[in-house]
Formats: sequence, structure tokens, C-alpha cells
Amino acid sequence: MDGVLVDTEEFICEAAMQYFAERGVQVKAEDFLDFVGMGENRYIGGVAEKYGVPIEIVQAKKRTYEIYDAIVRGRIKPLDGVMDFLARCKRLKLKTAVATSADRTKMDINLREMGLTEADFNACVNGLEVERKKPHPDIFLFAAQKIGAEPAACLVVEDAISGVAAAKAAGMKCLALTTSFTPEQLAGADWIVPTLAHAPQECTAW
Repeated sequence: MDGVLVDTEEFICEAAMQYFAERGVQVKAEDFLDFVGMGENRYIGGVAEKYGVPIEIVQAKKRTYEIYDAIVRGRIKPLDGVMDFLARCKRLKLKTAVATSADRTKMDINLREMGLTEADFNACVNGLEVERKKPHPDIFLFAAQKIGAEPAACLVVEDAISGVAAAKAAGMKCLALTTSFTPEQLAGADWIVPTLAHAPQECTAW
């Protein structure tokens, strides 16, 4: 979802930094880079570990999401090509699933701001539904199971290094978007493009 359907990294980073500021700790945006795409447990928890800040992760996420919800209202929209790509999938009668490492709360906020709902996809899977997060393949395998598809028949669209690794570990094709990382960092993907507006025809026709 993040970096694929919407670009929210700056907003979740801003929210997490505000959360730590409320705890009396000043952290930097670059502190979060190593944890992008891994879900908020690692995103917040990893930075807390770095600074030696003891946190209760459920409460930490709850507060961060409250800040995030207020920050993003009216400020995020689908990335270039998203709606056209979803329409292409629908036209080709392909099943679609959202598979996000974020918790359901953040998934729901993002969908709301995009003007979409869970009903626009065949399945939605969030980070609370799998124990092992990316780069483990579990979330993509679970999404494939929910839509009744064999992993080898699935295309994952990703923007994160950990996400590309998870897609390949699941035995799936991967279309990587350079919204968060460089082409060199995403080199394990089958296709690499700037946004879904540049998605090649062959990525939905193999």
C-alpha cells in the first residue's frame, strides 16, 4: 500500500517523530529508513531500540496512528497510475489484494483518503494478520490464499527492498516502483518503473 497506492512515508515519519517528541526524545527522519516496509512494530520499535526508549508497542502505535490520522486528512491521494492500473486489472478480470505490513487502522485511513474501500479489492491483508513481516513472504502467501491464487500466478507490486525480497521469497513476480528506493536497491524485481503509470503491459500479461 504505502509507496505503491499512496505515498505516506513522510506522514507516518512525521507522526512517529511527534510521538517520540511527546516522550521527550528528538529523533531524526533518517532513523526510520532501515525499517521502511516492515510495519509499524519495527518502524517505531526499531527507532525506540536505537535511542533506548522503553515503549509499549500497542500503545505507541495507537498514539502514532492518532497523530497520523490528523496529519493526512485531505493531504494524500492515489499515486500516478493507481486508478488506471486497478481498472486494467478489473478489465482483465484479475483478482486484486492489498497486502500491507501496516496495521488495519493505517490501512483503513489510507483507503479512506484515497476514496477506496475494502470492497474495491478481492481481499485486504494487514500486518496484524501475519506474525512474520517482510522480508518474510508470509503476508503475500496469505493474500494469495485469500484470493484463491497459486503464488506462482501472482504479481506483487512493491516499493521497498524488504517487499521485493518478500515477493521473491514467495515465488511471485514483482513489479517494483522507485517511489522510495533506487532502481539499484530494487534490482531483485522482475520490472522496475517510477510509478504504476509506467507499468508495462507484460506485467499483467504473462
